Amino acid sequence: MYQRQIRTTNPKELFNYGIIAILTLLYAPIFIHWCEGWIKKTISTEHEYFSHGLIGFPFAIYLVWTNRKLWYRLREKHHPLGIGLLFLGGFFYLSGITEWVNLSLPIILTGLCLWLKGKAGLKLQWFPLLLVFLATPNSIPYLIAPFTLPLQSFIAGTAGFILNQFGMNINVDGIYLYMNARVVEVAPYCAGLKMLFTTIYVCLMLLYWTGAISSQRKTIYFLGLAVIISVAANIIRNTFLTFFHGTGNEAMFKWLHDSWGGDMYSALMLLSLVPVLNWIDANFLDAAQPSITQEEI
Repeated sequence: MYQRQIRTTNPKELFNYGIIAILTLLYAPIFIHWCEGWIKKTISTEHEYFSHGLIGFPFAIYLVWTNRKLWYRLREKHHPLGIGLLFLGGFFYLSGITEWVNLSLPIILTGLCLWLKGKAGLKLQWFPLLLVFLATPNSIPYLIAPFTLPLQSFIAGTAGFILNQFGMNINVDGIYLYMNARVVEVAPYCAGLKMLFTTIYVCLMLLYWTGAISSQRKTIYFLGLAVIISVAANIIRNTFLTFFHGTGNEAMFKWLHDSWGGDMYSALMLLSLVPVLNWIDANFLDAAQPSITQEEI
């Protein structure tokens, strides 16, 4: 019985499990550090922008698992770029530079796909790889923060305009709102970049899950509406923050700004994207998919 079990064991499966075990040993401490920082908010502000990885990484693993039979059916074909990416990823991991170590994960995973299965393997796993890359902490938020000043000013001006319509005396100076001798700053973090990153990330997941990502038209419409919803939701959030702080309601200000109130607000905004996608999917037909007329019926 034991010898028969050994003979029927698939060597390819053992090889793949060995790769998974090595990657787990290498990256488990890093991944635990990311998750702990995202959940407890003890990680740097820039790395908090990638907290959508809490849902993205499990979804990526799920997709890889569901594609495992298709993966085994692909014939082995070693693409030369794969070994190059593996060496580059290994160099990044051994460098000890935090950002390079982080980026080594998607680089090594991409290299493995190309080296083991060639372009076909990369085509099969492109979306899980994209999810991993977009959830890997890097310096992009830090680099684009100086360019968010127009967005900060727009949010501050709109929030001030809304509060003025309710009879409140609000003065706006650039990114600062003054109310009752109190000041609220629409800082880069408050400009909604984190919410915008998360919104786009969740939109990609929804598009892939529903199959709408195959339609360029639906994808563009959905992402465009999602960005508008995200910016509008952030304007409303900053309006409430200004009101709470200006009226001295610090408990509500901290609840919405620093506590779980902000997380709940973001979650509700993300849930609102589901009916938006359903509406787009039901009302927008692809150019290659003509509608059925009454005569055809």
